[in-house]
Amino acid sequence: MNRGPVEFRTTRTFDKSFSELPAKIQKRTLDKLALYENDRRHPSLRVKKMEEAPDIWEMSVSKDCRITFQNEGKVILLRNIGSHAIMRH
Repeated sequence: MNRGPVEFRTTRTFDKSFSELPAKIQKRTLDKLALYENDRRHPSLRVKKMEEAPDIWEMSVSKDCRITFQNEGKVILLRNIGSHAIMRH
C-alpha cells in the first residue's frame, strides 16, 4: 500500500551506523527502504511499533539487522540501524 512519495531523512547516529555496515547490508538496506516507499505493509519488512517508545517504529533489513524510525507523515526519520541491541537505545 503506497500513500504517496516519502522523504527519508537520517540522524547522525543512523549515518554513522550505516557507514559501518558491510556493503552487502548497506545495499539490502537501500532495497528495503525502496520497498517501504512502495509498499509499507510488505510482510518482509516486518514493520511494527516499538513497545517501549510508541512514536518509534522498527523494520527488518535482515534476520540480524533492524532500522528504527519515526513516521512524520511524508517524512520518515531514520534514527538508527543495526542489530537487535539498537532497540534498547
